Amino acid sequence: MQTRIATIANAQGIHCRPSSVIMKEFEDYPGTVRLSNSNGSCDLSSVLGLLSLEMTQGNVVRVEVEGPDETAKADRLVELLETHFDFPPLA
Repeated sequence: MQTRIATIANAQGIHCRPSSVIMKEFEDYPGTVRLSNSNGSCDLSSVLGLLSLEMTQGNVVRVEVEGPDETAKADRLVELLETHFDFPPLA
């Protein structure tokens, strides 16, 4: 198992749009991916679970990945959590 610590960088936190990017990245991963913070924990099988963590900018999140290519997957998840997403405005 790989464990990492990430700090949420996005100014708006991890809301619906960043959550969908994260979920899409890990939707076919056969291993286990778990996130936890002071609001609770979840695995990446549910976008609602991810949103329930209420990850805001500066929030510290523990990442745990177990399975194939777990080192690369843990690093990628940290990278996504620490991304400053720049989504265009909705029309």
